[in-house]
Amino acid sequence: MRRFEYSRADAPEQAAMSANAKDASFIAGGTNLLDLMKLEIETPTKLVDVTRLTLKQVETTDEGGLRIGTLVTNSDLAGHPDVIANYPVLSRAILAGATGQLRNKATTGGNFLQRTRCYYFYQTDSPCNKREPGTGCPAINGENRALAILGTSDACIAQHPSDMAVAMRLLDAKIETVKADGSTRTIPVSEFYCLPKDTPHIENVLESGELITHVVLPAPIKGMHTYDKVRDRASYAFALVSCAAVIEVGDDGHLTTVRLAFGGIGTEPWRNEAVEALLVDTDGNDEVIKQAADLLLQDAKGNGQNDFKIPLTRRLLKQVIQRALAAGEGA
Repeated sequence: MRRFEYSRADAPEQAAMSANAKDASFIAGGTNLLDLMKLEIETPTKLVDVTRLTLKQVETTDEGGLRIGTLVTNSDLAGHPDVIANYPVLSRAILAGATGQLRNKATTGGNFLQRTRCYYFYQTDSPCNKREPGTGCPAINGENRALAILGTSDACIAQHPSDMAVAMRLLDAKIETVKADGSTRTIPVSEFYCLPKDTPHIENVLESGELITHVVLPAPIKGMHTYDKVRDRASYAFALVSCAAVIEVGDDGHLTTVRLAFGGIGTEPWRNEAVEALLVDTDGNDEVIKQAADLLLQDAKGNGQNDFKIPLTRRLLKQVIQRALAAGEGA
């Protein structure tokens, strides 16, 4: 780990201004950043501690949703009564990630910003376009079993690691920020991440010094909330494929609400609203599910070891739809 300057902020605007310096970073839980600093993948010259900011509250909005402070820990968010009651898909997604100890430290804002777990990104003696732009992507023809099949490019196939962000994408969450000049803006999660294209080192739309202050959820969505995570072991493992879903089945047995977001398969939390539209107002028969899977995966590209993710995603999509239909019949 390299030497760095440390400062502690007392207000969001002060934090943003302090972190506007070249190679400065915010630190809160530090569950990913500190690992990266130890490996000298991240080498900030200045750390701005934001843990004293009053951004640890979960508040109800006038629209019936929630406004979540960026410093709310993953454990506190997953266990919040309003989240459990009205956004159970979010609670389940968070609890599917990491360990209890890490969730106690990891923050809501930090979870959005965690870096990929691609082997080559962490192997500092290996080329990696995300770590060192222009050096190449050995994962394309190398060890890529865990990596992405959607949203990839010739420069990068690294998968996005977050479970929480998948549920946030499903729920149409919005991210509130403050910039170094004191101005604020709101960014839909759907517009927050950047596809790798030829600049995989640019992962999101945040500007230098821009601090996430809150995440806003709209009013709850009626339906069956589920989060399925296929992984190599039952805990402390990243998704090979995951699916966050909110599905409602009408009295006639047809799907009236379908929302689906996927993790483990994309370079960002992956949602295709055309797939949802195709399924709505159908009875979710095998042929319709096949058409939905075809649409979801029409641009999917495996690179050898991760080819299995394509049929695995098909099976998971089918399981999620059929389970919701079965639950609707029993209601």
